[in-house]
Amino acid sequence: MTSPIRPTNDEARQLARKLIHSARHGALGVLDPATATPLVSRIGLVPGPDGLPLALVSDLAHHTVALQANPACSILLGEPGGKGDPLTWPRLSLQGTAQFIRHGDPDHGALAIHYLTHSPKAKLYIGFADFSLLRIRVLSAHLNGGFGKAFVLIPADLTVVHSLST
Repeated sequence: MTSPIRPTNDEARQLARKLIHSARHGALGVLDPATATPLVSRIGLVPGPDGLPLALVSDLAHHTVALQANPACSILLGEPGGKGDPLTWPRLSLQGTAQFIRHGDPDHGALAIHYLTHSPKAKLYIGFADFSLLRIRVLSAHLNGGFGKAFVLIPADLTVVHSLST
């Protein structure tokens, strides 16, 4: 049987970067520490300076507790359009580990300013002590660009090389 995974090309890289760049939320998958079963939660995010997702999370959220216990996670990006089968629209699954950037960490100030340029309403709570920025250190990515367009990408395929237009 022939593999359904296509060789990664520039078109796939560009689509994956566009999905990250345009996402303002994603479905975050974690392992619940109490049950060791998967838990999925919607989180707000923006593209980080490196082009990879950057989120803002509260220590009070169940997904944050889970990530503190086990930083392994996944995130699904991409929204179906208004018409047609939702499974024909592009989507990107990222697998990786969570890295918390807390108040006082050297990168926090610059990343907080960056986050607020994309999500200005977060200024209401970004300074709260229980909120941290969250980077996903991507280990692998799976792009479904639509029917018959499956790709496996590596982190270097996703990082920003130049500015992307929305």
